[in-house]
Amino acid sequence: MQTTRRQVLVAGSALAVAGGGPAFGQAPQRGGTLTVQLTSEQRVLNPAIQASTGVYVMASKIVEPLVDLDAQGEPVGVLAERWEGSADGLTHTFHLRRGVQWHDGKPFVAKDVQFSAMECWKKILNYGTTLYQFLEAVQTPDEHTAVFRFSKPMPQGLLLRALPDLGHVIPAHVYAGTDIRTNPANTAPIGTGPFVFKQYERGQYLIAERNPNYWRGNGQPYLDRIVWRFISDRAAASAALESGQVQFSPYSGLALSDISRLSKDARYTVSTRGNEGNTAHTVMEMNLRRAELAKVEVRRALCHALDLGFFIENFLYGYAKLGTGPIPSSSAPFYVPRSAPYPFDRAKAERMLDDAGYKRPSRGAMRFAQPLKLLPAPWGEYTVNFATFIQQSLREIGVRVEIEARDAPGFLTGVYRDHNFDLTTGWHQYRNDPAVSTTVWFRTGSPVGAPWTNQYGYDNPAMDRAIDVAATELDPTKRKALYQDFVKLAVDDVPVHCAVEHAFISVYSKRLMGSHNTPRWSSSSWHDAWLAPA
Repeated sequence: MQTTRRQVLVAGSALAVAGGGPAFGQAPQRGGTLTVQLTSEQRVLNPAIQASTGVYVMASKIVEPLVDLDAQGEPVGVLAERWEGSADGLTHTFHLRRGVQWHDGKPFVAKDVQFSAMECWKKILNYGTTLYQFLEAVQTPDEHTAVFRFSKPMPQGLLLRALPDLGHVIPAHVYAGTDIRTNPANTAPIGTGPFVFKQYERGQYLIAERNPNYWRGNGQPYLDRIVWRFISDRAAASAALESGQVQFSPYSGLALSDISRLSKDARYTVSTRGNEGNTAHTVMEMNLRRAELAKVEVRRALCHALDLGFFIENFLYGYAKLGTGPIPSSSAPFYVPRSAPYPFDRAKAERMLDDAGYKRPSRGAMRFAQPLKLLPAPWGEYTVNFATFIQQSLREIGVRVEIEARDAPGFLTGVYRDHNFDLTTGWHQYRNDPAVSTTVWFRTGSPVGAPWTNQYGYDNPAMDRAIDVAATELDPTKRKALYQDFVKLAVDDVPVHCAVEHAFISVYSKRLMGSHNTPRWSSSSWHDAWLAPA
């Protein structure tokens, strides 16, 4: 069997664990500054209202969730010490950690959980509005107990696997009575985490320093400071890493050519390890408000026009594989093997467009009166290159595409608030259960402007029913079967083409220890990370 680049990366991660780098076997050392390179910024540092790896990679060191995932990918308490649920799935009780303080010195209490859940997760959070739609109340019988009450069953496994991403708690005393979306704490967060916000210079850097009163004790956190530098130029990012100015580039933030080159450099670890909880699809979203794209035959034709095998090998250096639907192959509890639904067939795509009423008026002419406007997500090489590939591919079947590049805030506004696009590329991330952050791409009802949700006019009542029934089924076997109905509808209707499946690649100095030891490490708190001497 041929070894793929992806398999080499995973194998390399195992070797990195076995070898341990320059300080393997040593006790963690305190001190030092970890500098992290990010390709872009989203200008929101409140994970209770905006779920995104671009937010988590910074804010999760400051603001903590009730629950995270341990090294085996199982739920482990953070601000919640333990929990139990009722047999009918309608009640879930969380016993909160005592003695925790907010960074401003106020005590963390159950009212903070109540406020976060009811006012942020349920009403504003882009994925939470779907997940928590049946959350009726959070009761606080005492300062250290929060009782979640649902009107329809909430499987405990789903809730616990959602909370690492959709369960960050913010201080009620800072947000209550304010406009949550415009509160200054959204860019200067106050949390309970191992690091305290210090400074944010837009377009340049974010700084957080160690919390001397962190509840874990045992000398944690070990790092004195974390600096996130926004370096969008990938050549400059690689140079910063190689010169020692940066120690870590997460989420495939470097050019793939440099990732390949640095994987052979003994100074660095290049691996997908620690990103298992964030498998992603590179996608093409289609705005059904555009008359041509409202026809499913047209959407299917555009998918058939994309030679994704060529794209993977020539644009992505083989660090990916064909997508088969919105549930990736990494999801053992829910994935059912299937073939890629829209294999490359340019002739078929042309016939489908002809049959849909969009014949070329003459040889070489374009089929639509106006070009399709494509906004590529500025997250990285995957999404930007995919936009160019789509443009080139669709021109071959007589569909003109114009690309309009924007920065992250402009992209989010244009796509998810103003709906000023026809096509867009992006990353759809899978977070341990389809109901956490996958079905929200297909269900109606998300507030206008909520990032990474169904904002492209797709409305199928059968899809909404399939999603709701699967999300409230308590039996794991039945839930898996129900999600196959969801996948079939998503593939058949194809408002979103889950074209390419890939794992994120981390590149980091082997001086960085205690890292990538959980499935969503880049989005976790880094309380136990440390730097070995240079």
